[in-house]
Amino acid sequence: MSTEPIHTNEERSLNFIEQIIEEDIASSKHNGRVHTRFPPEPNGYLHIGHAKALTVNFGIAQRYGGKCNLRFDDTNPITEDTEYVDSIREDVRWLGWEWDGEFYASDYFPQLYAFAVELIQKGLAYVDDSTPDEIASQKGTPTQPGTESPYRNRPVAENLDLFERMKKGEFPDGSRVLRAKVDMASPNMHMRDPVIYRIKHAHHHRTGDDWCIYPMYDFAHGQSDSIEGITHSLCSLEFRHHRPLYDWFIEKLGIFPSRQIEFARMNVAYMITSKRKLLKLVQDGHVRGWDDPRMPTLAGMRRRGYPPKGIVNFCERAGVAKRDNTIEIELLDFSVREILNKTAIRAMAVLDPVKVVITNYPENETEMLPMENNPEDDSAGSRDVAFSREIYIEREDFMEEPPKKYFRLAPGQMVRLKGAYIIQCDQVVKDPASGEIQELHCSYFPDSRSGSDTSGLKAKGTLHWVSASHAIPAEIRMYDRLFAVPDPTAEEFSDITEALNPNSLQIISQAYLEPSLAEAKPGDQFQFMRKGYFCVDPDSQPGKPVFNLTVGLKDTWQKMSS
Repeated sequence: MSTEPIHTNEERSLNFIEQIIEEDIASSKHNGRVHTRFPPEPNGYLHIGHAKALTVNFGIAQRYGGKCNLRFDDTNPITEDTEYVDSIREDVRWLGWEWDGEFYASDYFPQLYAFAVELIQKGLAYVDDSTPDEIASQKGTPTQPGTESPYRNRPVAENLDLFERMKKGEFPDGSRVLRAKVDMASPNMHMRDPVIYRIKHAHHHRTGDDWCIYPMYDFAHGQSDSIEGITHSLCSLEFRHHRPLYDWFIEKLGIFPSRQIEFARMNVAYMITSKRKLLKLVQDGHVRGWDDPRMPTLAGMRRRGYPPKGIVNFCERAGVAKRDNTIEIELLDFSVREILNKTAIRAMAVLDPVKVVITNYPENETEMLPMENNPEDDSAGSRDVAFSREIYIEREDFMEEPPKKYFRLAPGQMVRLKGAYIIQCDQVVKDPASGEIQELHCSYFPDSRSGSDTSGLKAKGTLHWVSASHAIPAEIRMYDRLFAVPDPTAEEFSDITEALNPNSLQIISQAYLEPSLAEAKPGDQFQFMRKGYFCVDPDSQPGKPVFNLTVGLKDTWQKMSS
C-alpha cells in the first residue's frame, strides 16, 4: 500500500469502525492483526462511491499497519470483462493505493463448490427445481412468513447427485438452483432459504468454460473473506441485512470468522452512482463515454483533472457514518482546489479575446518578462512570458461606460497588465457595420514595468493577457455539473435525463494561451490566472491543444430556477 499519509491535518476523533478495531486490537483478537479488502465486481468503471470504499478499506489497513487485498468479485460471467479489471487496477493505483494481494472470487470456485457440498452433506442445502417466480412466491412478504419449497426435504444423496450433474452441465439455465436451508419464517427475507448457486452456461473471463454453475454473491463473499483471512470486512450500509446470512455460512462451515461491518455509502449532491443509470447516459449519448469529465467515475474525474489526493481528502472529510446521508459537492470542489492551489503551475489564457494595440510600444519588439510558476511553491521556479505591441485581454475586462468602482479597463482608465506594464485606454475601434469592438488602442508607461516600477502611478486593477503574435490557439471545454438539481433521482423526475444540466458543457473553440503551454501533455494541470484550474485533455494534438476546466477558483454555481 501507499505510505503517503492520506488524511488531512484536521483533528478528528475515531470513527466507529476504528473504535471496533481498537477494541479488537486491545483484546488481541486475531493476534491484533488488521486485514481488509476492496472487492469490486468487474462489470463497470469505479465511481466516487468506490473512492469512499477504497479510502476506508485501504486507509484503515494503513492506519493500523495491516494489509488490504484487491479481490474481484467475478461470479457473474454475463456482465464481467477484463476491460473492467484493467480499469479498476488503474483507478486504484491512481488514487495512490497498492494492494497486498490480488485475488478473484473465481480463484475459489473449487473451494466454494466444496463448501456447498459440505452444506448439502450436513442437510443445510438442497437442489430446488422451482421456477424463479415460484421461489419468489415462496419467500412470502416482510409481514408474512414464507412457504417451504416442495423440494426442501430431498434426501442428501439425491441433492449431491443433482448438484454434481448441475456442475457437469446436464441441465439448462434456470432449471435448477441450490438453496441454503435456513429459515422460511425469518423476519429477515435474506434468510429465507437463499439461492446460493445458479446455472449459467456462459464463458467466464478467467475460467473460460470450466464452470457452468456460479455462486451467488451472498455465498461467495463471506467465504472468500474467510479464505483470505480478512479480519474486518468493511462494506456499505445496503449489506447490513445480509450480515446474518454472512455469519450463518461462516458458523455452519466452521471457517475463519471474518467480521462484516457496514458504513454509509457515499452520496454526493448533483451526482449519481448507479451503474445502470450511468450506462444509460453513455449509451444514449448524453455524455461522451465513461471517462467524460462530467461523469462521477474515477476515469472521468482523472480526465477532468481532479488530483487523486483531493478526492481522498474529500472522502476523509466526509467521514465514516452509520447512516446514509448526502455530502455537499462544494466539499469536493474545495478539496480539489486545495491541492491544485499548491501544485498547479500558473499560466495566462484569454478565453474571450479582444485585441489591444499598445500604440507607443515599439513595433517588432518583444520583451521576455519573468513570471512565478506557483507563488505557493518556492521550488516551482519561474518562466519567461513574451510581451509585444499587440496583446489579447478578456472582453469582459473592458467596459465602454463603466459604473463607479470599476477597476478594469475603460476609456481613459489605467490598469496593470500582470507582470508587465500599466496601460491606459485611449481609443475604442469598432466595426462600422455591427458596432462591435474590434480592438482597443492603449498607451503604456515605460517606467511602470513590474518589479522595477518608478512611475509613481497606481492602477487599481490587474489584468491577465497574452501576446497576440506569440499566443497559442486552443479549444477550451468548460465543464459544469452534469445535473441541475442536487438529487437527480427525486420522485419528481420520471427519468434522470429530465434533471440534466443543459449547460454542463460549453466549448470555446478558439481561446489564446501563453506560449509556455505549447509543450503541455495530457493530464498536466494549470491555474489559468483569474479563470480557474484546467488540465490538458487526451484529445489534444500537436498544435491543437484541448484544455478541460477542472474547477473554478471559487464556487460560482448558481442553482437553476425550476
